[in-house]
Amino acid sequence: MDAAKLRELLEQVRAGGTGVDDAVAALRHMPFADLGYALVDHHRALRQGVPEVIYGEGKSAEQIVGIARELSRDGGNVLVTRLDAQKVEAIQAALPAFRYMQSARVGTIEQAPIPPLSKVPAALVTAGTSDLAVAEECAETMRMLGVPFERTYDVGVAGIHRLLNRKSALEKASVVIVVAGMEGALPTAVGGLVDVPVIAVPVNCGYGAALSGFTAMFCALTSCASGVLVCNIDNGFGAAFAAARFMRAAGRMAASGGAGAP
Repeated sequence: MDAAKLRELLEQVRAGGTGVDDAVAALRHMPFADLGYALVDHHRALRQGVPEVIYGEGKSAEQIVGIARELSRDGGNVLVTRLDAQKVEAIQAALPAFRYMQSARVGTIEQAPIPPLSKVPAALVTAGTSDLAVAEECAETMRMLGVPFERTYDVGVAGIHRLLNRKSALEKASVVIVVAGMEGALPTAVGGLVDVPVIAVPVNCGYGAALSGFTAMFCALTSCASGVLVCNIDNGFGAAFAAARFMRAAGRMAASGGAGAP
């Protein structure tokens, strides 16, 4: 249950349209549901504005189905990340509304509208085609969180003119997420061009000294472009969630009369 649904329920109680016992029944599953193998956090949407997200790696198809069914019971949306394709058939057999995006390794159930968090889109930038899987995880997560975004792909520093050709579009973004492997120089290049938050996502690609993404991560962490934020290796989900936090905070600031809303 999110804040909007809770507010609607309380308004119904106040107006007399819903009895106290019915409201208690509706709230009975809060703050969590015990499935035996998982404690499903129904309170997270109230705390963070986003329901609990299912991390699919290491979970069986049956466990994912159980958690997803519990999360979707009241008409909410469900997001599953790091989902292997071999589990999808069993999940879809149990949950026909389940949709799978193989390029992102992400599965979703969409039952409720997803209101946009901002009028100004984020920019999702990649260095090369090898970064696409991580970028698409980020893209699908942003879509489910209500973060509007525009893709700027394959603009790595080996052909810096490609990045500079998109400079004006990046300058108009509310936040820029940069997904890059190899030496990971692209977040620094972008960070030197824009004045909005830049989130670096190092990617595990490259030859030996790329060290499974650690070189890209170290490069981002030691960036000479001030204020570049760094997510873990291949963590497109985390970058999307961070962008949503920025937008949600800016929206609250605008609602209270502050400046700088996206």
